[in-house]
Amino acid sequence: MKENFWHQKWERGDIAFHESEVNPFLIEHFAKLNLPKDSRVFLPLCGKTRDVAWLLGCGYRVVGAVLSELAINELFKDLVLAPEISKVGELIRYRANNIDILVGDIFAVSADYLGPVSAIYDRAALVALPAAIREDYTSHLINISNGAPQLLITYEYDQQLIDGPPFSVNEDEVKQHYGTRYHLKPVESMNIEGGLKGQVAATETAWLLQHTDE
Repeated sequence: MKENFWHQKWERGDIAFHESEVNPFLIEHFAKLNLPKDSRVFLPLCGKTRDVAWLLGCGYRVVGAVLSELAINELFKDLVLAPEISKVGELIRYRANNIDILVGDIFAVSADYLGPVSAIYDRAALVALPAAIREDYTSHLINISNGAPQLLITYEYDQQLIDGPPFSVNEDEVKQHYGTRYHLKPVESMNIEGGLKGQVAATETAWLLQHTDE
């Protein structure tokens, strides 16, 4: 999927994938990661999600990565924060109290640029990427985060009926990408009211990915 695809979506305001409220799975299950307050949480492909404000309000620090600078300008406006902006390699860093956002290609985010993180919250990254990219993405995510535990949210539906994003990612694929590194536990699954995009029956599932020794 080319970068222009996402840039054009943000420019047109075609962001049906953006949730107007905090994700209920985040509220219900994030505590299961057992993180102390002030832990640093990574949100890949975060967009302008309201989940950022919820995590900050709970006392966590947030680091995000996103392609669209437009999305991040809107995020900081919503947070009523004036970021410091700097160049970091091929990326642009937006920084304010307890929040760092890296703008650019997720594959340009290195472990050094990211810094230490205690956990990953992936609501809209894995499901935003086509199948051909997801293996590279998950390997990259594990590498730059040093295998940090995750709260992962996926969708499952008949991909032949409509195309993504969000794309359908089933249990077998989650195991394929993460099963050798993590203990995988589906903690909740629900049918999406009205169907995905109002067109097709779909389920949304929250996964807890923890170290195999936990």
